[in-house]
Amino acid sequence: MRPSLSGADGRNELTSATFMRSLAAAMADLTTLPTVSPGLVRTAYRLSQGLRMAWYSGLYRLTSQITSRVPAAPEVKARMPSRRDLMAGLEDLLARDLANIEAGRYRMPHDWLPRPAAWLTQAARYLVDLREVERRRRHRDGQEVWREAERRGYPRYYLQNFHYQTDGYLSRRSAELYDVQVEVLFGGSADAMRRQALPPLGEHLAGRGIAGTRLLDVACGTGRFLGFVKDNWPRLETVGLDMSGAYLAAAGDALRPYRRVRLVEGAAERLPFADGSFDIVSCLYLLHELPRKVRRLAAAEISRALAPGGLLLLVDSLQLGDVPAYDALLEHFPVAFHEPYYADYVRDDLGAMFAAAGLRPEGTEIAYLSRVMRFRKPETAARARVSAAKRPMPPTARNRAERSPTGGRSRRARSIRGGA
Repeated sequence: MRPSLSGADGRNELTSATFMRSLAAAMADLTTLPTVSPGLVRTAYRLSQGLRMAWYSGLYRLTSQITSRVPAAPEVKARMPSRRDLMAGLEDLLARDLANIEAGRYRMPHDWLPRPAAWLTQAARYLVDLREVERRRRHRDGQEVWREAERRGYPRYYLQNFHYQTDGYLSRRSAELYDVQVEVLFGGSADAMRRQALPPLGEHLAGRGIAGTRLLDVACGTGRFLGFVKDNWPRLETVGLDMSGAYLAAAGDALRPYRRVRLVEGAAERLPFADGSFDIVSCLYLLHELPRKVRRLAAAEISRALAPGGLLLLVDSLQLGDVPAYDALLEHFPVAFHEPYYADYVRDDLGAMFAAAGLRPEGTEIAYLSRVMRFRKPETAARARVSAAKRPMPPTARNRAERSPTGGRSRRARSIRGGA
């Protein structure tokens, strides 16, 4: 459900914020009507995405000016992609995003309309925190989180200041900064890359229907992808799992307008769900932040949680060889940013990893700096384990509390509901 203009007492509260949200929602609704001119949709998209790219690219340039860059090795620097190479990939991504919207594969982004006040607030927080990020980068200190003893209920691999960001993934402050940090890094293209997982999701749902179908988003973070999912398929039962309670709280706020959403705190390598609980599993930008051993444990758990015939959708960083012109960029990334498992990820054979877990590859597409992968669990796999009609729903906070992989703090399922 979309945000309403009515307040808690039923009276209209036509504030600027609610007006802008409602206007954006109305435009997204219009894109689904056959009477709307394709030119109007195209103009709105190009205007909104152009402003978005200009804003985040500007923040990227400002960041480059006020922080020190980590120099690339001469051999790597000589192979760095040109601006022209990068712009070609970005333009291809945006053209595909618009084509998907025009073809009705998914709606115009619900937040397509620029919100200057929110952007300025986010930018101010980002720039204030940038001083701390720069301090860690200069000292190559990505272990600040690990030194805080009270946070050791988490697996050691997780206790990192990924990207040198403040508090790693373990505070509300980090959650509030994360989306703007990622968009600055990718020049405003992160959401468009995420949306490229929606067409195969729609194809799967078109063939099977939504009634009784369940989707699990592993490492859901602040809920950006789940927001796109619910905006297009509001009746789809969805569960978001993340190890960070702070990020789940942010996701809860973002997803409050929607029903049939449950958030669960837990780890990908030890999913707190019964075998075959989900018809679809999505996993975005997690694998490159897992060490190889944990990556394989997570693959096995995802396969276990998928029902026979179920679909796995992965969106993650490119790997070496996907776009040869970008290879040097991938080699330098873990040097410039604290990504301790990335160099192994870009060389890992993900197809073989998921095949060993019992999943069949169905295709890989390039989406600018990301790859979109599809895997299927064979219909014959574990058919007798769980009946599709009787698969239990994921546990709620009332009937189950899960332990972390380390045996530390408890991980409890939490439900959120919103909208009218």
